[in-house]
Amino acid sequence: MSEKIIDVADGFWNIRGVFRLGGVVDIGTHASLVRLGDGRFVLLDAYTLPAAILARVRELTGDRGVDALVNLHPFHTVHVKRAHTQFPEARLFGSARHVAKAPGLLWEDVRVEDPGFAELFGPDLEFSIPDGVDFISADENVHFSSVLAYHRPSRTMHVDDTFTFLKVPLVGGLGLHPTLGKALKRSPGSAAAFRRWGAELVGRWGDARSLCAAHAGTLLDQDDLAAQLRSALAKGERTLRKHERRHGA
Repeated sequence: MSEKIIDVADGFWNIRGVFRLGGVVDIGTHASLVRLGDGRFVLLDAYTLPAAILARVRELTGDRGVDALVNLHPFHTVHVKRAHTQFPEARLFGSARHVAKAPGLLWEDVRVEDPGFAELFGPDLEFSIPDGVDFISADENVHFSSVLAYHRPSRTMHVDDTFTFLKVPLVGGLGLHPTLGKALKRSPGSAAAFRRWGAELVGRWGDARSLCAAHAGTLLDQDDLAAQLRSALAKGERTLRKHERRHGA
């Protein structure tokens, strides 16, 4: 995937980056620049911006600059320090795992998983954490959960690994990350909690038109994005039912 910045909608830009799995296969990654109603700019997730994209971000933000760098996925840590170097004036937010991985940075006290975090960027930005799954898994290969973001003015979702998108005929489309089964908490009711979270997410963000995913690209100006989200959640039902048989509903 090439590095580029996409003008998704008014006030929302998605930055596509390169991430090579095992140093070989490029599965891509991303960050998003968001303009809030009060004029502030927020960068969702960290990526080391190449010169041309950095210049474009400087042009867009002007004298305001970037107010905050918000790291939403606890296992996306590769670019945190370099992004902070590019925007040293920005307030720095992250999960407990980000702070543990880069303790020398000047992190804000509130973590992205804290209940009060969402209030800092309202009403334009809304956030949601999947229920019933571990936010920071003990298995470092399980990257299912993160903080999902929704920029209501542009009707755009910013998603890391929770939802994936495969451009493959018949079996492709929007789906859930394959590590759902390992991410679910080993306790009764966890599958039901995740199911409720998914239904509530579509209910709250059902008017979304675009979705930007970390490793899969972008779905832009979709008339049926809510239906695609419901279909993606339905694909996880087999995993959820298996979990309920093993751990209880």
